[in-house]
Amino acid sequence: MTERTGTARRDPLSRERVLRAAVALADEAGVASLSMRKLAQALGVVPMALYKHVSNKEELLDGMVDVVVGEIDPPVHGTDWKSAVRQRILSARQTFLRHPWASQVITSRTHPTPVLLAYLDSMIGAFRAGGFSADLTHHVMHAMGSRLLGFSQELFDDSAPSGPEGRAEMPPEMAAAYPHIAEMATAVAHDETSVVGQGCDDQAEFEFALDLLLDGCDRLRQSKWTSTGP
Repeated sequence: MTERTGTARRDPLSRERVLRAAVALADEAGVASLSMRKLAQALGVVPMALYKHVSNKEELLDGMVDVVVGEIDPPVHGTDWKSAVRQRILSARQTFLRHPWASQVITSRTHPTPVLLAYLDSMIGAFRAGGFSADLTHHVMHAMGSRLLGFSQELFDDSAPSGPEGRAEMPPEMAAAYPHIAEMATAVAHDETSVVGQGCDDQAEFEFALDLLLDGCDRLRQSKWTSTGP
């Protein structure tokens, strides 16, 4: 007896399917527009079916964070600690650029999710394996902050004038009052698409800061720095 193939079978609903559909919706329209109703429509189910896999919107967001962090490349073995850490952070950066809403969700969480904890644990392990003391690693993790996940909280937004025209765009009285800002605005590389701010090359600025931090951390490691030292 032959099996009927005329009717397509719908994939069974699962937690992973729910979370990946939610990530896709957030990628498309932003996380603010995500609702359980819209997610159910996208999956072709009634909203109540979702609650068998996520108990509420907050658990959904936690799961979405884990999906995104899970896309970061695994640790690279057989290389020095600095290269391994740098490569992983730049992989995280590309991941969060693919999902620009995710950094906002992570910073809104009251507790880190399991996959995020595993990622941070592995990064701590990379520093420890590289010869960092537990004491120094503790301070390094604070100094790195969100850069461990490939994004940073910047001091300035995109309101500053930029490029060679920057001084001309800034009102003369402001340029006179803040000459160093006006000078810097005319010196920076121009990148209108930057999320750091107009006039900043996003990737270059991120890698510049990352390399400064890693080099500084390495000097402290080599000097056997401790928080209780003189």
